[in-house]
Amino acid sequence: MLSNYLKIAVRSLLRNKTHTFINVFALALGLATCLLILLFVQHELCYDRFNKKAGQMVRVTFRGKMEGGEMREANVMPPVAAVLKKEYPEVLEATRLRNYGLQRVSFGDKTLREDNLAFVDSNFFEVFTIPLVKGNARSALSRPNSVVITKRTAKKYFGEADPIGKVLDFKDGHESFTVTGLIDEVPETSHFHFDFFASLSSIAESRSDSWMTSNYFTYLVLPRGYDPQKLEAKLPQVMEKYVSPQMQKAMGLSFAQFKAKGNSIGLYLQPLTEIHLHSDLTGELEPAGDIKYVYIFTVVAVFMLLIACINFMNLSTAGASKRSREVGIRKVLGSRKLELIRQFLTESLLLTALSMLLALGLVSLSLPFFNQLTGLQLRLSFTASPWLLPGLLALGLTTGLLAGSYPAFFLSAFKPVLVLKNRTAGSRSSSGLRSGLVVFQFFISTCLIVGTTIVYQQLSYIRHKKLGYDRDQVVVVQENWWLGKNVDEFRRELKQDPR
Repeated sequence: MLSNYLKIAVRSLLRNKTHTFINVFALALGLATCLLILLFVQHELCYDRFNKKAGQMVRVTFRGKMEGGEMREANVMPPVAAVLKKEYPEVLEATRLRNYGLQRVSFGDKTLREDNLAFVDSNFFEVFTIPLVKGNARSALSRPNSVVITKRTAKKYFGEADPIGKVLDFKDGHESFTVTGLIDEVPETSHFHFDFFASLSSIAESRSDSWMTSNYFTYLVLPRGYDPQKLEAKLPQVMEKYVSPQMQKAMGLSFAQFKAKGNSIGLYLQPLTEIHLHSDLTGELEPAGDIKYVYIFTVVAVFMLLIACINFMNLSTAGASKRSREVGIRKVLGSRKLELIRQFLTESLLLTALSMLLALGLVSLSLPFFNQLTGLQLRLSFTASPWLLPGLLALGLTTGLLAGSYPAFFLSAFKPVLVLKNRTAGSRSSSGLRSGLVVFQFFISTCLIVGTTIVYQQLSYIRHKKLGYDRDQVVVVQENWWLGKNVDEFRRELKQDPR
């Protein structure tokens, strides 16, 4: 039966080549646009999920109110990790990361400025799933002055030579670090990206017991299925126990007196998988995304798919007059309504399959330009994304049934006596529905065009806004703390330069 449906469907599509081409190409454009947007949405939603323990991991954050000001920081104090691991048995692992900004790194006669260097605890690669190509994850950073680097960094400093055992000089810290491990690279969907991971034990500050300073990104691993809010409810006790004595010494008032003045400070837990899209904290390692944009793009993708499906319905029902006699003759010969519905749905699914193949080709061609526009590295890979094939099949099936349902029921409802006399029952109602679909289609299109125009005008305004000075003639000197007490001398030297 299915082979018969397919045979008739192919004959019908080939008999109306122009109509078939328009339907297939229009639906392919809609599917390609929808698929591109969904690739972006999926990319945003899978941040940090490459970690095997992602569902168990949380980041410790700091929030507070002091003298009317609000503090929301992504990093916390040096001893937080050790204290939480000691105080609470539900904390299975705790690890820290310290970002040190720009550093001058040298090997031999080559010295480069690096801004992607971090100091991490020795168990960092046991907590985060970043496999080492060379070296041991457990012991690579167990000793001070050891460092794990990426393949790209190794090639930059050592060429094709084996980097393990080579020594890199960190000029600004006046220390040398031995390469003990090599990683490929940090996955793109991570909330941090570094090329150097140096041992945190090399820094004396990392052993500080001060609760008055922060700078340490602290991550915990909790038991599988454990509710982080249960641990979060216990954290005020830690603040009372450890912060109060130091606050009394530094500020001359107890923690209770501090809170009595309307101030408040505390530690909070943030699920690892929510950092990229749901964080409202300052001091993030990298600019975060926004879940609102994910919602907006998802709605746009659905609207584009709806427009394509409505277009398909209208074209199919508009050409119904050409197939009315076919339906009438089939019914006279004994075809039942259900069989005709199956036939027309088969044609719809076949058209959708052709459109999906064409859409995949369009996506493959446009992905390089889309990646250049967004700065991402999206790929249409069935091996890298196991969800892609079942997702495409589900999308194609849904689209085919959605787009073909009304034409199938509409065409199968023709009455033989009327259509063989060139009279189609229900033409007025079907015409009204098609008109409604066209109006809805134009409404969505108009909304998308207006929204795009507004966004374009806003971006154009930002680019061309006169700031009162020539941006091309202004140079920003960063990391000028290196100058120490020589800032005034540096300024005088610059003023003597005629440029």
